Amino acid sequence: MSGYRIDRQARAFGEHVRGWRMVLGLTAQQVAERADISRDTLRKIESGSPTVSFGNVAQVLRALGVLDQAVAAIDPLESDIGRLRAENLTKKRAR
Repeated sequence: MSGYRIDRQARAFGEHVRGWRMVLGLTAQQVAERADISRDTLRKIESGSPTVSFGNVAQVLRALGVLDQAVAAIDPLESDIGRLRAENLTKKRAR
């Protein structure tokens, strides 16, 4: 069951990556070259393949100019609950 949710989210993420590429008017070749990856790897990212390395995904986000936005999106201090529980950020381990 949880695998289905991950697959669905990975596909949506890939569609968003492709959407950014299209909005920016960039070809797959241009993005692949800027990210220093193969077009096949970019195709896997855009299709939501879970086998692509995190580093390759980050390279593509950087090439699209949205890496900083993606990093900010998961910053716990950018959410209400993260700010409420900010003291937990200084702990060495979550319990």
